[in-house]
Amino acid sequence: MNRFNLPDIHFLKKSPEDIERDMLSYIEKKTGIKLSNADPRRKFLQALVLYIVQERNNLDYALKQNLLSYADGEFLDHKGEDFQVHRLKAKPAKTMMEFILEEERVDTLVIPKGTRFLVGESTFFATDETCIVPKGQHTVHIGATCLENGKVGNGYLPGEITTLVDPIPWVKEVRNITTSDGGAEVEDDDSYAHRIHIAPESFSVAGPEGAYEYWAKTAHQEIVDVVVLNPSPGVVDIRVLLANGELPSEEILEQVLFACSDKKVRPLTDYVIVNQPEIVTYDIDVEYYILYSNAGMANSIQQNVNEAFQGYLRWQKEKLGRDVDLSELIARLKKAGAYRVTVNSPMYKKIEKHQVAKENIVNFSFGGLTDE
Repeated sequence: MNRFNLPDIHFLKKSPEDIERDMLSYIEKKTGIKLSNADPRRKFLQALVLYIVQERNNLDYALKQNLLSYADGEFLDHKGEDFQVHRLKAKPAKTMMEFILEEERVDTLVIPKGTRFLVGESTFFATDETCIVPKGQHTVHIGATCLENGKVGNGYLPGEITTLVDPIPWVKEVRNITTSDGGAEVEDDDSYAHRIHIAPESFSVAGPEGAYEYWAKTAHQEIVDVVVLNPSPGVVDIRVLLANGELPSEEILEQVLFACSDKKVRPLTDYVIVNQPEIVTYDIDVEYYILYSNAGMANSIQQNVNEAFQGYLRWQKEKLGRDVDLSELIARLKKAGAYRVTVNSPMYKKIEKHQVAKENIVNFSFGGLTDE
């Protein structure tokens, strides 16, 4: 499959039947010999056809790697070099740690950079900086970063990181006071290809909408959509949405603001702010039916329909400004095998470009078997 909704293309003919027909035609034209289906020479030729098909598939794949809509892996990395757009590397999660100190402390306390904490069986965080705590201060907050890149450090709620690995005198208790977040795996091919696709927008220094979108997406690979607003002259309001419709944390918003505020990126007269999108909830009440004639496949159809329903919910909330239109859901459910779909909730809801629609009350049920 290619990206950007472009028509699919093939550089070479890969059908075994077509290749065999072309070879037989060539041999007959050059030699005047017509090979019957039982002729051993034709059997030998048919064995060669399989090899030719495989080689044509390999060559077709290689040729497509020159096109941004098809390129993947290291080929895509080379395409990015043409625009000086580099794949985003894996990032570690971050959190804010609170140290609670003994009240009897009489000396200044130094908490070194790299002081470690353990959570779970083998996930470590470490402080980002050295902190000097004066006498009389009994609590201190220090940022901490997971020592392993990726999502492994994400999602630890306040109070879950409490084990201090490197003992420090006078420390009575440690705990995280923010949910750990911001960890990400290496940028995937589709996200990277999209950034390459919009990279020419970044060449302008006049502050166009597309340029801010490009630079915002360089901040974190979990960002799937960006909308740039201009609520008043000189003010640029950037709204960011993460994969699976998640809202960005304060850490990610700060990374986006930093990426879009560089003096080589932001026009001097622009005042840039970054915010979460506004959530608009919608209710969904849907019942579906399967034909009696498909009763023998009811279990697999139900599984396919349930997957299609969950896919619709993800699709709806992974795009800013995407209107709620349940005709899209009906089409997906019917494609998955449902014969009739009954919707008992509003079919349409308008969503503004800075908003994202998320499901609220969800009722999704199998109504049983039905006749045509």
